[in-house]
Amino acid sequence: MAKMKAIGFVGTGAITEAMVQGLLAEPAYVSEIHVSPRNAEIAARLADKFQNVTVAADNQAVVDQSDVVVLAIRPQIAENVIRELRFRDGQRIVSVVAALERQSLLGWIGADVDLVQAIPLPFVADRQGVTAIYPPDPETAALFDALGTTVQCESRGEYDLLAAASAMMSTFFGIMEFTTDWLEKNGLDRSKGQAYVAPLFASLAQRANEPDVTSFNSLSFEFATKGGLNEQVFLDFEKKGGRQALTSALDRVLARIEGRSN
Repeated sequence: MAKMKAIGFVGTGAITEAMVQGLLAEPAYVSEIHVSPRNAEIAARLADKFQNVTVAADNQAVVDQSDVVVLAIRPQIAENVIRELRFRDGQRIVSVVAALERQSLLGWIGADVDLVQAIPLPFVADRQGVTAIYPPDPETAALFDALGTTVQCESRGEYDLLAAASAMMSTFFGIMEFTTDWLEKNGLDRSKGQAYVAPLFASLAQRANEPDVTSFNSLSFEFATKGGLNEQVFLDFEKKGGRQALTSALDRVLARIEGRSN
């Protein structure tokens, strides 16, 4: 795995910490990382853990010292932070700021940069994350392939759809919690319920990621014996509005991402 040069992070929150941990896991993918001092606790923790990490004096120092700059700031403050910075023509910028228009970002940056937007998830810390990027870009794809896998989107529409799909994470864990609650209410010790449910869902996700899987629907049929218990639960879910509720929720999330609602 060829190393990148210097990567800088403007914004030092949870996603920055996850990306840095993944990039510097052995074998390290980058030679040096510069992080902004905005979150002093996280910045100090990363610098203490990795000799390749330097806490920059300020955000401008991050930009000046980095070949690739990752914008990892909250959307509410993004414009003010970005407009104050001076970027170099030709510099590679990766924005992980949620739900911002590409043209707005380019206008705030004010230089002829190579801008790619990305949606990294916390699992990149363990090099297990899948990251959507837009537009397609081999160098940025290689960066996120080092942190798991990458889906390169051909259009902003594709990118927004995958951003909406990522909003399913909390619901995934919620279903695990609902199941564990049900087990506990019916007399099973909660620790035993969690010890059973978590590996069950992990095994299902692993099966879904195997190369022979052509559709999730085929797996649904595979695990739902005709007249069996799995089929019963799935049919109840469908008949009692489960699919409709999820579809409605995803539609609303997509509208929010596209700026069609609050």
